[in-house]
Amino acid sequence: MEDIQSSTDQRGIAIQKVGINEVHLPLLIKMKDGGFQQVLACIRFTVSLPEHYKGTHMSRFLEILYPWSRKPVAEHEMEVILEEAMSHLSAPSADLAIRFKYFIDREAPVTRQYSCLDLDCCFSGTKKRGEPMAFTLRVEVPVTSLCPCSKAIAAYGAHNQRSLIRARVRFAVDQDCIYIEDLAELLEAQGSCPVYPLLKREDEKYVTERAYENPKFVEDILRDSVLALRRLPGLQWFALECENFESIHNHNAFASHEEFVEI
Repeated sequence: MEDIQSSTDQRGIAIQKVGINEVHLPLLIKMKDGGFQQVLACIRFTVSLPEHYKGTHMSRFLEILYPWSRKPVAEHEMEVILEEAMSHLSAPSADLAIRFKYFIDREAPVTRQYSCLDLDCCFSGTKKRGEPMAFTLRVEVPVTSLCPCSKAIAAYGAHNQRSLIRARVRFAVDQDCIYIEDLAELLEAQGSCPVYPLLKREDEKYVTERAYENPKFVEDILRDSVLALRRLPGLQWFALECENFESIHNHNAFASHEEFVEI
């Protein structure tokens, strides 16, 4: 049958990214303990299109993706997927972004009851032909924050809120990326207190008092997160956003920072 996509285009415009988006697929994500966790992923998968091609072959993206729904995926496997895309689609470069909910075990601080904390995560990979893949891990970690000003001026207690630390990290080519579990643990330590899905009364007392003893503005959480990330071996670049979902205002407090790290 006639291959219209491979016909010549005369407009002289190369397309930087073309492919498929909002693809929902079950995937197996590699875990720190050597196992894997099944997730429902939302995927964007694209290649660059040279100016002389009319279009790309959309079906080939799905042909490449489907076999990976039954094999654990992490940084190395994403590079294999991107290599396959460039080969099958005659593309100079390829990009893959996999968004998913990831669950980590969480033990209540006093009663030690277990529950699961869900994190919004994303694996992103960009690869050009003949070059190593640039891999970025994004994790969103909820924490508790307690206002230092409120604590200082109020006769009773202090207002607190749930906060979110959004981090994107990229490591040097010869350095493996950090595990989701380790990055989440590092970031949640920068809040006034971690968030726990399951709390009994003894636990609630503990987290309330811990947050009160560790008050932080959104600026404090951001700066402490920056210092914590700078200490990671092999980290090349990171971007941070911290947002407090204010309990006494009808707006959120927000801070962000981005930098390249000297290795």
